[in-house]
This record gives sequence, C-alpha cells and structure tokens, in this order.
Amino acid sequence: MRARFGLVLLLGFVATMANAAADPVVTTQAGRLQGVTDATAPSVQVFRGIPFAAPPVGDLRWREPQPVAPWAGVRPAKAFGPRCMQQPLYSDMMFRSPPPSEDCLYLNVWTPAHLDGKSKGKLPVLVYVYGGGFMAGDSSEKRYDGAALAKRGIVVVTLNYRLGVFGFLSHPELTQASPHHASGNYGLLDQAAALAWVKRNIAAFGGDPNRITIGGESAGSMSISALMASPLSRDKIAGAIGESGALMQKWTPRARADAEKEGAAFAETLKASTLSELRALPADSLLAAQGNARGTRFGAVIDGYFLTEAPEVTFKNGKAAHVPLLVGSNSQEAAGAAILGNGPATVANYRAGLKRVLGDKADAIFALYPAATDADVLPAATAVAGDNFLGLPTWKWFDLQRRTGAPTYYYYYTRVRPRFVADTSNSPPQWGAVHSAEIEYALGNLDVNPLYAWTNDDRKVSAIMSGYFANFIKTGNPNGAGLPVWVKASTDAGKIKRQIIDVKTVSAPFPEQRRYQAVEPILYMH
Repeated sequence: MRARFGLVLLLGFVATMANAAADPVVTTQAGRLQGVTDATAPSVQVFRGIPFAAPPVGDLRWREPQPVAPWAGVRPAKAFGPRCMQQPLYSDMMFRSPPPSEDCLYLNVWTPAHLDGKSKGKLPVLVYVYGGGFMAGDSSEKRYDGAALAKRGIVVVTLNYRLGVFGFLSHPELTQASPHHASGNYGLLDQAAALAWVKRNIAAFGGDPNRITIGGESAGSMSISALMASPLSRDKIAGAIGESGALMQKWTPRARADAEKEGAAFAETLKASTLSELRALPADSLLAAQGNARGTRFGAVIDGYFLTEAPEVTFKNGKAAHVPLLVGSNSQEAAGAAILGNGPATVANYRAGLKRVLGDKADAIFALYPAATDADVLPAATAVAGDNFLGLPTWKWFDLQRRTGAPTYYYYYTRVRPRFVADTSNSPPQWGAVHSAEIEYALGNLDVNPLYAWTNDDRKVSAIMSGYFANFIKTGNPNGAGLPVWVKASTDAGKIKRQIIDVKTVSAPFPEQRRYQAVEPILYMH
C-alpha cells in the first residue's frame, strides 16, 4: 500500500513537472515570463498579471507610471493581477482577479502563437481598454476575455489603469511637483504606458508592433479617442475601435485649473493640507471619501501633458492619429425614462419631460425628435436620452475622423439582448440594445456569460460583429468573406452610410447624421 501511494505521488510530481515544462515562456525587456495554455482553447496561450509599470504606491501614488524593476529567473504569469481600487458599482462586472489594490498596473496577453519563432512579430494586435465610467472595471472581466479573437489569429491585450480618485485627482501641489507641470490624468497615462509596453514587447508574444489596434467600450471608448489625440500615444497605433463614447461635447475634459480647485476642496474634506499627508492616507480611507464626495468629479482633464487641448480640437485640426477608425453606438445608450421619469409614455409627458430636463431647449429638441402619437414617444425619448448621453459624442468623433479621409466605419447596434436564464416572467423585452450590450457579441464571448439565454440568432449576430472586428484589426477594413458588405464612410456628408448590426445586418442610409448636425449647436454650443 505504502509503495503504491509513493508511486502515485511520484507520477503526480512527474506530471506536474511535465506540465510546467510545457508551459510557454517568453522573454520581455524586464525578464522572462511563464504563461499557460488556455483551458478553453488549447491553441491559445495566455500570460496573465504581467506588470507594465511599478506599483503606484507610497510616493508613486498620483505620479505618472514608472518603469518596472527587472526580475531574475522566470516570473509566473498564470493569474490575473489585482484590480485597481474601486467600489462595487456595476452588477454586470464579473471579475476573475484578486480584490482591489493600489498595486494594480498589470496587463494580460492571449496569443495564438506557439512562440516557436515562426510567428514572432507577425500577428496583428488588439489592445482593449475596459469601461466603467473611469470609476470601476478590470482587465480580468469575463466579457473581455481574449481567447475567441486569439483563435482568429490575433494577439489580444487587456490592461488595468487607475480609477477614480487614484487615477484622476488634480491638485495644485501635484501639478507643482510634476516634472511635466501636470496632474489628473494618471489613469490615461497608465494606458499610454501599457501601450508603450506593448510596442516594445509584443513581438515576443508573436505580435507585430506596427499593427496595433486599440479598442474599448464606454469609458474605454472615451479613452481610445484620447489616446488617438494624445501626443504621447497617437504615433503608436495602426487602428482604433470605439464602442459608445468619446471625450467630446458633454464629455469634453475640464481645464486643469478647474479640476485642481475641486481636488483641493476634496483634500480639505480629508483634513489633508499637504501632498505628503494625502499620500500617507490609507487607500481604503481615500476610497471611502471618494464614495462620499458629492459633486467631485474624477475624470480626464486637459492637463497640458497627456492632453494639450480638448480632443475635439485635436481631431478638428487634423492632428489626431490618421488611422482607420471603426466606431458606433447602441440603440438604447440611455433609457427613455431619463426624459419621461416615472410617468407614462404619452406625448404630453414627453413634452413635459423635455422641458424639465432641457429647459428652453425643449421645443427645438422636440422638433428634431418628434412624437406625433403616444406610440412614437418611447423611441423618441430613448433617442434623446441616448444621444445626449453618448450617441452624439460618439458621432462627433466619427464625423471629425471621416472628414480627414482616414478609412472610417460607423455602426448602429440594435440587437436586443435576450432574457436572463433565470427570468421566468412574462414582462415585455427591453426597447433597444442597452449600453454595453454589444461587448460579448463583438469580442466573441457569448459563452463566457452564462446569465443570458443566448439563441442561434444571438450567435449569428456575434459571428458577424466579431468577424467585422477581427477583419478590421487585421487589415483596417471590417469587410471579409461571408459578411454583409460594410460601406466606408464617405467624405461627402450626403452619401454617408452606417452599418446596422442585428440578425439582419445591412449598410443603410444615415438619416441621424443630419439630425446630429442640427442638434449639436442646441445642446453643446450655447
């Protein structure tokens, strides 16, 4: 019995050592990394929790990301690094990472290459940035998993960046202490540092450093517009994908001076009169104070370093990255209830809601988003709410880029997500495709989210949308065999088409383009 038990232990040890020996190893500038073969996709290798910057703790809190210290030997890259400091704000985020920590500047790489030298530096790369309002999110989220696109021959990178008060605090002392005389955009600087890391190291994972496409959704999409505009990053990319969001119009970053005043007032509530006192505060105390800071905003600023001017100005002047752009929004970026409140969907309540939300702009907006009958109200109110939230800023980004002549493609995503598996009610389905609903479809990740009762139609939509994304990442053009033709946006405004993505995906006229041009000065230029 004892001999048999010893044999079992020996065989287990040998198997473990064999598996370890078979795990892929790559050499980066900071040292060697050992990843794993993806459990769901044997043709894909994964390297998780790779540090791309030094931990931003202690005196490095609220500083631009610093270089990683090199390591000796082989560093395991088999588990996700901790997510950045955040509160549990969104129920749809399914993390696979350790609890929040300030030590969070890690990224992950999925590669189809077997790292035998044959694919070195040849494969297209996607660097994907998560959303969450610059307050939450993580590169380990299931919906951002890179295996599905890696199986299509793409090296996929997801990255962490500092959030909330840790990533976007401006303060006069921080500005004064900065070698760039800037403060506030630490989270965006993290993204730029991760992109620079990819540029330097991705060839070791099979990726081509000259074929990097950046992409993201919501705050991630806003980040992509900023990375295209920033002098620190705009020369490092070959293409860009934006899903629902841009740092334009209502999301135009504030001036640093205004953000500094808010930051100083926030510091006063903490009874921290100096920068050293702020940096000495426990991370949990800062996070709690952030949650109680009513009226204090933590987001992008025009800091004079990462952003030297409003991104809209950079794009308008033709200084942003002249690369192919695939961008679009969903049919329900915000709910009609944002206009209607708790009242019924009637013309009278719609008019009253517009007056309540938009004041003296209400009549002009009603003329552009009319409702002749009660049946027209819900679509109209949803369109106003969604456009005011993210639809219009996303369009503005598209419109400015397509005017440069760079290949630009606009989508309008309308697939209504199915019910939750556990939902046995007979309630009517939601109206339109809600904000963020397209992520699993676009990245080919329906199966990683078991909460929804996916159908064959959903899988058809995912095959189309992820096919477009894969083709665009590879060639700068979403079109390919077996996919409905997607017409590139014309520089002639009267000939612009958009791609409606649903079970029936078609390239169609873009009538909202004229409405967006008319509504822009009403909402954003007063």
